[in-house]
Amino acid sequence: MKHMNSEVKEERTSNKKRIDLFLVPIVLIAAFLNLFKIWTDEYANAYYTAAVKSMLQSFHNFFYASFDPGGYVTIDKPPVVFWIQTISAKIFGFHGWSVILPQALAGIGSVLLLYVLIKRTFGVWAGRFAALAMALTPIVPAVSRTNNIDSMLVFTLLLATWMLFRAVRTVKFGWVLAAFAMIGVAFNMKMLQAYMVLPAFYVFYVVATKITWKKKIAFLTTATALMLAVSVSWAVVVDSTSADKRPYMGSSQTNSVLELAFGYNGINRLTGNTSVTGSSHKQPAQTEQQTASSETKQNSNSSADSSQSSNQRKSSFSQKMQAPGGGNQNGMFNTGNPGPFRLFQKGLSDQISWLLPFVIFSIVGLFAGVKFKGPYTAKQKESLFWLAWLLPVAVFFSIAGFFHQYYLIMLAPPIAAFAGAGAVALWSMYKQHNDWKSWLLPGGILTTAALQVYIMSPYVSSIGVAPIAGVGALGVILALVLAIRKQRKNSLTNYLGAAAMVVLLAMPAYWAMTPIIYGGNSMLPSAGPDSSSGMGGPPSTATNSKQSGFNGMQPPGISSGNSSSNNQMQPPSGSSNGGQMPGGSSNNGQMQPPSGSSNSGQMQMPGGSSNNSQMPMPGGSSNNSQMPNSFSSKSSSSKRKSGGMNAEVNQKLLNYLTKNNTGEKYLFATTDSTSAAPYIIKTGKPVMAMGGFSGSDPILTVSKLKAMIKKGEVKYFYLSGMGKGGQSDVITWIKENSKEIPSSKWQSTSSSAQQGPSGNGTLYEITLK
Repeated sequence: MKHMNSEVKEERTSNKKRIDLFLVPIVLIAAFLNLFKIWTDEYANAYYTAAVKSMLQSFHNFFYASFDPGGYVTIDKPPVVFWIQTISAKIFGFHGWSVILPQALAGIGSVLLLYVLIKRTFGVWAGRFAALAMALTPIVPAVSRTNNIDSMLVFTLLLATWMLFRAVRTVKFGWVLAAFAMIGVAFNMKMLQAYMVLPAFYVFYVVATKITWKKKIAFLTTATALMLAVSVSWAVVVDSTSADKRPYMGSSQTNSVLELAFGYNGINRLTGNTSVTGSSHKQPAQTEQQTASSETKQNSNSSADSSQSSNQRKSSFSQKMQAPGGGNQNGMFNTGNPGPFRLFQKGLSDQISWLLPFVIFSIVGLFAGVKFKGPYTAKQKESLFWLAWLLPVAVFFSIAGFFHQYYLIMLAPPIAAFAGAGAVALWSMYKQHNDWKSWLLPGGILTTAALQVYIMSPYVSSIGVAPIAGVGALGVILALVLAIRKQRKNSLTNYLGAAAMVVLLAMPAYWAMTPIIYGGNSMLPSAGPDSSSGMGGPPSTATNSKQSGFNGMQPPGISSGNSSSNNQMQPPSGSSNGGQMPGGSSNNGQMQPPSGSSNSGQMQMPGGSSNNSQMPMPGGSSNNSQMPNSFSSKSSSSKRKSGGMNAEVNQKLLNYLTKNNTGEKYLFATTDSTSAAPYIIKTGKPVMAMGGFSGSDPILTVSKLKAMIKKGEVKYFYLSGMGKGGQSDVITWIKENSKEIPSSKWQSTSSSAQQGPSGNGTLYEITLK
């Protein structure tokens, strides 16, 4: 801290030609958080891992990002990240860790890029603090340890930022084109989410570039045109290809990449509504990789709560989705209630918001004395860039109807940038000024410590009182002492300032380690003492959170000996069904199976599982009554299959299907990706997910299925008995024209094995002449 007052130029000169030794441990910390124990994740997110397995088999599958080796349907995202994962798997062999590795390296790369971006203008200490804050932002390593897309997306956007900054410094048009083209590449990673940074790019280039307005407009127009061309390049090729010569575009309703980009992966994320074939209702989107039963049968209105009276809200309490641990939490997947303080609510704050108060104080300090008409310093210009990144993204997450906790990684770069630049700026103001600006540092420390106590308070049963009290007490003491010693410039004051920053980073560091300590979730990654649940909320009332995890849930097929009826999920708020599943009956607000199900009192899952307390997860997981955070204790000695919880294959079924295959293209067909993914990963053979990921894609018709059967492409069908949106006619026809295979021939009797691809269901055989 004592070097903070040195000039940026002097620091840059002294460090220009040598390695920054302070950066080395920061990179090592990032490497540990992102890489350690990724080899224990055998399947990662099975939905995406199955696609990599398929993409390894042919260029056709590789180019289209086909979910299955047969090229029947694609995954629900564009292919760039999965191209990189496939190349990694080709080089290192097909493993869970080899498809995770690119994202882990991207997480480390983001730390380095942020250091470079901040150091040049704000000084080496600012760069170090920014890099460390990025490395310790809990959601960053949590996402980077999976094969989800977001870590690579953020790295690509930071690379585009580096190009933009270089374009401004060198005043070279080529770098402007490169920066916007890189955003186009990012679009082909996660579509419209990549465009969230565009306000920052436009504002910064206009303000920071010293060229005429005519050139600014011309350059930005050309660069934007190039970005759009790169963005839609793959989409245009796919959409212009005849549908019978390529896979169906998964999770779209019109077999179109552009519809997927601007609908399912675009506007629907903001509105929270999706229109599904076979249903005229709109409902909150629940998960990227969601079951069709939820997508087509839930009839809820996102604005219903706001119009209810106080008594109605109380009476509907039992109908709302419960947060992990049984605590009621509005919003799907513990993402809180839309509003200006959403990022400070439970479930989101512990993923990203640990330093937000300090960031707010930093923004005030960095923009102190700025005049609207300028002139602006380099620091003010780049601060404006990070602010134009931070605010629109924060607003989106404050009002969006559907997103997952791990999307919050988009906020990590600007928060870390302001934490680093602000630490140096506020320290300088504290040491050099006697006006209100000198109070920003102790004020930022005090409010940040207070927020961290608030964030940790729901986890007292998991982490204990000591760390919560310690952060609170030290934060208050250090802030007060700094305020008292404001006029004293000596080494003790420097050490107090350094100690304050350590205190503010201590608990984010612990939270960032929780996916290693407690086990992670590759489908819905989050950080926290219940990180293996993928729900990132406060722990349950279980006596030991390390063992009990998310409501004491455990992967299917692992006998827990405890099947409490109290662990049943509640339907989303606003449901018109009075707290019951569509077609089900009410049972004290507990979720019931669809009508016709023989599994009374249980929530039925895609593929037909009927395990108590289950809920759908990306990649097709179906969590049974216990899913322990003790993945961490087990994963040290064995591979964990977090990629689908259902990623255990039924070996007896596989043997039966393999033995009785008479040349059919597909090993079997099933309703959705949940049942198909583990078998694709295990065998590398085509398995048909008839309705795409969730089972609701209108891919298959009865006439098309008849033709496929007659050509000998498929004859076995695994069905759960749940009607699936646009393919209900197909399922009905299969049942009416097939021979049921006795369960004794294919169902395993082992207590630790799956009863079919994804639970209780029926295997059918159809042979047409």
